[in-house]
Formats: sequence, structure tokens, C-alpha cells
Amino acid sequence: MSTTTPAPNTTYAADLVVFGGTGDLSMRKLLPALYHSDRDGRLAPETRVIAMSRGGLTDDDFRGKVDAEVRDQVPVDDPAMWRRFLARLHHVSVDVGGADKSGWSALTRLLAGHEQRDRVFYLASPPRTFGPFCRELDEAGLVTPRSRVVLEKPLGIDLPSAQRINDEVGAIFEERQIFRIDHYLGKETVQNLLVLRFANAFLEPIWNSLWIDHVQITAAETVGTPGRRGYYDDAGALRDMVQNHLLQLLTLTAMEPPARNDRESIRDEKVKVLQALRPIAGGEAARFTVRGQYTEAGDMPGYLDEPGSTPPTEASRRVETFTAIRAEVKNWRWAGVPFYLRTGKRMPYRRSEIVVQFKDVPHSIFPGGTPNRLVLRLQPEEGIELHIMAKEPGAGEVTLKPVPLSLSFGKTFTARVPEAYERLLTDVLAGNPTLFMRRDEVEAAWRWIDPILDAWQAGAALPEPYPAGTTGPAGAHELLGRSGRAWHEEEA
Repeated sequence: MSTTTPAPNTTYAADLVVFGGTGDLSMRKLLPALYHSDRDGRLAPETRVIAMSRGGLTDDDFRGKVDAEVRDQVPVDDPAMWRRFLARLHHVSVDVGGADKSGWSALTRLLAGHEQRDRVFYLASPPRTFGPFCRELDEAGLVTPRSRVVLEKPLGIDLPSAQRINDEVGAIFEERQIFRIDHYLGKETVQNLLVLRFANAFLEPIWNSLWIDHVQITAAETVGTPGRRGYYDDAGALRDMVQNHLLQLLTLTAMEPPARNDRESIRDEKVKVLQALRPIAGGEAARFTVRGQYTEAGDMPGYLDEPGSTPPTEASRRVETFTAIRAEVKNWRWAGVPFYLRTGKRMPYRRSEIVVQFKDVPHSIFPGGTPNRLVLRLQPEEGIELHIMAKEPGAGEVTLKPVPLSLSFGKTFTARVPEAYERLLTDVLAGNPTLFMRRDEVEAAWRWIDPILDAWQAGAALPEPYPAGTTGPAGAHELLGRSGRAWHEEEA
């Protein structure tokens, strides 16, 4: 498994073709990540980045756009290095699905003579374009045995659409060539979770239902959806965040130790976790899930009033901007341990974390103690905290206080912590699929999500309102409160 950034002298020569190369994802994430990789010596001199769009740009136009929009996002302390990076960039105008095929001829000419070089096709575009792009790519004769394709999430809107996309892409590329990306898996803390579990002897014996009370996985955002309601009406928090990001974190937390540290063993164990999830269907959705939608509060608009968005529809009123779920992994290790998943927009903080709440000591001889807790923070500052009980200094009675044993990656390690996309792009260029989702993994996730979506759509109830800037609807707190538990920030 790739758990560390490759050494600076590890380079991978390739032609990286980005479909949607002038879009928001490319400008905010992919190109900055590639520049950092180039700056750190991880791109071979001959590697090229070829953006594809309908923009009609020349190479110089595209380089000028990148210079204007990306330069301020990255440290350009060496102008010569920045010029070298810009020189790697090219642009080809292609109308996928259109009658004009001249763009494919232009791309063919650009790639000609480099058939033995790795070709990576990165689809930074809506999932409906994945199948047509791969088909036209194949018709143009550009798919070689050394080609790979990267698919951005979301992969479909339900199981049938995900299967259709997988079939369409799978008709052109073999499974070993398909990299389904989830940028959460590139975060330092996520990879350190596996190291923490499987490279340290003290945790694994207590990583089970005998010692763990419950697990909380949260992805909270302060932003709303200004200008994006047209997209979010069709997505919602369950599709947008739970089906991919949160379920990925759950699988890594709950998976069994793999037999080997190779490319498939870890993914095998993740699939087993998804297959062991207790189904939530029909009337059980009202008991084990909560959905909410933020409303106006102070100077923050509600979801239905976000500026720059399309007029609200009935779908707008029914879509969830917040969801909380009580999940269970039905196997020997986790029997009886609830996994609480939560994500929402317009919350009071931006935070992604995994909280492993241990049980109390069997018999406490000190009053005032609280159970231990392990917190793995993905953002805003990546790190790990183990909360233990300690005695406050002083004479007299023993007074206990919870204190954290803290590991901040930014403070502990002097090297710059790479962004998630840097690591994942490096793995794509190296042909390492460990941190990417396999077809059976994606489809197993949808098999668990679809019954929840069906139950919500069949019911007449609307999402529970919650004021913007708060921690979600009352039902989310009741979800834990019924068993005497509370969300992490409520206990702080």
C-alpha cells in the first residue's frame, strides 16, 4: 500500500489528459497538485498535462489562464520552475457527443509517437459523460494497454446508474485500468489510520465491541450551496457525501487486518465491511436516519433562498442538506457497536473527523472519570488525539481530568504534508490502485444507500429544518440521545 509520499527522485513519465481541464476541479485541485508534484521532483521531464474542453483555447491561452488563476494558490518561489510547469501544459478542444470529431484528430496528433508512454485520462466531468468519453476515446484509437482512466465521484445517482457507468467504462478499459477516485482516501490521517491500527500492537486487541462503545464519523461544512441548487437538488447529502466519503472512512475504521499489504487485500477487506452493513429499509429509515435542511438565520440564507440559484422546486423542498445515520456492521468484531455517520452544510464549523469512543473502565476507583476517546481529525488540521484520564497536580483528593495525547502532522513533521490530490495523482501515475475504489466496492455502497433513498422518497415527510450555523436538526441529537450518547462537540 502507498502510505507515504514517494521519494523526490521517484518520477513517472506520462501524458495526463484531463477532460474538463479548464473547470473548477482542475483549477482548484488538480493543477495545483501537479505543480507541487513537479516542484518536489515527482514528475518526469517528459510528462505532459493536456487539458480537454470545449473552450477553443490555444496552448498559450490555456497557459495564460493557469498563470492567472492557479499561480496565487501555490508557492512560486522559483519563476523558472513555474515556467517549466507551464511549458508542460497543452489544450485540445473536443466536443464529446457532438458531430465535430476534429478535436479527437488534434489529440491523436499530439499523442502520436508516444504510444509506449503511460496515458492517464482523468475525467473531471459529470458522470453522464464517462461512458461517451471512453467510447469516443476508443473510436479514436487512443486507448493503449498502458492507458488508465480516472473517474471522479459521484459515480451515478443510484445502483442502476452506477452499474450502467461501470459497464460503459468497463467495455473499453479493464478493471485494472480504472481508478475511481475519492479524495478523502488521500488524506494523511486516513492513511495513518491503517498504520495506527496495523503497525502498533496496543490498539488492535481493543479494536472491537468488547472495548469500543461507538464510533462517530462527521464531515461538517460551514458553506451552503449558493449557485448550486440545480446540482444539489439531484444529489443531496446522502449521495454527495455519505455514499462515498463517509462510507470509505467507515470501511477503513471497521475492516479486518488484511493478510498482506498489497493492492487488493485492503480493498477486499473494505468490501466485506460494506457487505456486512445492516440494511436500513422501509419504516426503519425513520428510526435510524435523520435528514434536515438549513433555514435562514441571521445574515445566512436558507437553502431555498440561496443567491444565484435556480428557483426552488418541490425537489428543492425535499432534498437534505444534512443527514445523520445510525449504522451497524453485523460481524463478530463489531456486533452491538453503532457507527454514527453525520454530514451537513451551514454548520458552525468546518470539521471532518473519526471519533472512536471507548467504554468506561469496568470498575472505577476514582470519581469523575470519563471514558477514553480516540479522535482522528482530517480537517481543518490533520492529526490524531488520544484522550486519557490524568490526575490534576496538587495535594489532597485525587481529581481527574481528561487530557489529549496529540499528534499534529503539521507540527510534528518538518516536511510539507501533501494535499490529498497530490498523493492520489502520484498513485495514478505509478499505477497503484490501493487507494481507489473497485467496482464491487462502489456497487456495495449503493446497495446499502438505495433503500434509504427509497424510504425517504416514499414518505411524505420533508427534511427537518435547522437554522443555518447550528449543529443540525433536533432529530440528529435524539438519534444518539435515545441511548444516552451525544455527538462529540456536545460532550466537549
